Amino acid sequence: MMAENIRNEQPEFIEKLVEVNRVSKAVKGGTNFAFTALVVVGDGQGKVGFGYAKAKEVPVAIQKSMEKAKSSMVQVSLYEGTLQHPIAIKNGAVDLYMQPASSGTGVIAGGAMRAVFEVVGVKDVLAKCNGTRNKGNVVRTTIKALQEMSSPKYVADKRGKKISEVLGS
Repeated sequence: MMAENIRNEQPEFIEKLVEVNRVSKAVKGGTNFAFTALVVVGDGQGKVGFGYAKAKEVPVAIQKSMEKAKSSMVQVSLYEGTLQHPIAIKNGAVDLYMQPASSGTGVIAGGAMRAVFEVVGVKDVLAKCNGTRNKGNVVRTTIKALQEMSSPKYVADKRGKKISEVLGS
């Protein structure tokens, strides 16, 4: 009885498979094939993580990447189903721009970014990816940008000012 309660209390995660790729390695006897999987996991309320794993078979690669994604989850600060403020970030060859959108706009973003926004719980956002479109790097940079966002209340507390002074109104 007690074990059932513990299992039922675990949070339900939204899982998105972003990419499965076949990779090869040349060896003396020929070519060894393996599969990589990139998975994004979130709770729909501000927690998100990603995992990238390789295995000889697709289901094993997906399972390993989901475990990595769940163990690497981070909390991000959202505001009413959208972002706190516009943000531009460059990480390696990935150049991202994201801005909050009014209610009803939806998620306007490319494939890998869209997966991150859907699992983290963002309902309205405008986003653009310039530079490389490598899915792994785009996912990593999107999560990094979401982590770097901070609420006006947090910034005001950190600076020792009022929220109205931080917002300039």
